[in-house]
Amino acid sequence: MNTQFKRGILEICVLALLAEDDQYGYAIINTLSEHIDVGENTVYPILRRLTKDAHAETYLKESTSGAPRKYYAMTKKGFSHYVRQRDEWSAFLAGVYQILNQGGKNHEKLYQRFKERIEKTEAE
Repeated sequence: MNTQFKRGILEICVLALLAEDDQYGYAIINTLSEHIDVGENTVYPILRRLTKDAHAETYLKESTSGAPRKYYAMTKKGFSHYVRQRDEWSAFLAGVYQILNQGGKNHEKLYQRFKERIEKTEAE
């Protein structure tokens, strides 16, 4: 997936997971990676930034399998930030879909023809 696509949405995805429940970094990475190609080198900087900006806070919790884990919890400021970001993302996405679909069925047919032509060329 295009890294520019991911860059804009990953923070919102992390916030969405923290809105549900406090989580430790590795669990967040596992959940995200089920849906998006992402690794710890991308997620941990986001978690550090969210903590620095007071959108999340951390605490240690004992683990049954080793050292205590650092958990991340969304703050009240974080919930407000999440709601604003989510609203902005929804408006942005609606605009993108409006542009991509403005040609209606004819546009979709044209898109499919180009896609098939590209796939055929790549297969040769």
